[in-house]
Amino acid sequence: MAEKISVLVPAHDVEDRIRGMAAEISERYAGEELHIIGILKGSVFFMCELAKYITVPVTLDFMSVSSYGSGTASSGTIKLKKDLDDPIEGKNVIIAEDILDSGRTLKYLIELIKERNPKSLMTVTLLDKPERREYEVDLDMTGFEIPDKFVVGYGLDYDQKYRNLNYIGVLEFTED
Repeated sequence: MAEKISVLVPAHDVEDRIRGMAAEISERYAGEELHIIGILKGSVFFMCELAKYITVPVTLDFMSVSSYGSGTASSGTIKLKKDLDDPIEGKNVIIAEDILDSGRTLKYLIELIKERNPKSLMTVTLLDKPERREYEVDLDMTGFEIPDKFVVGYGLDYDQKYRNLNYIGVLEFTED
């Protein structure tokens, strides 16, 4: 089987939307500092690009979670694989996620972060697939609402490939 990628969101649209999101965040937190938490590995490209355009002071940290065992289907149990390096109590925190689909992981992370008493908590995602939602999540900002297709690029991968694409593409498999 061959892999074919068609463009869903072109690079210039992704870049423009991230800059717009950063401007909104900068205005909302004018005169404040932000602590952005990226969810590994998918959010790295989005988080870094977003942080570049935020005009208030920013610190960064990462978390890694998994709801997959040794297979490809979700186990339904979320495991924290990498926790934060520093405390977040009293900080303005933004969770930056690449995509919101079922909502399971982000719901878990929001509850975990809230227990740590941040000053404020904002959730932002580059992509939102509302058709896949199983858990309600309070999402503050999203870049693009997309259909229920398997997407790659801008941090999203298939078998660890295609994260480096500067656009969002739909991955399809074709016969050779």
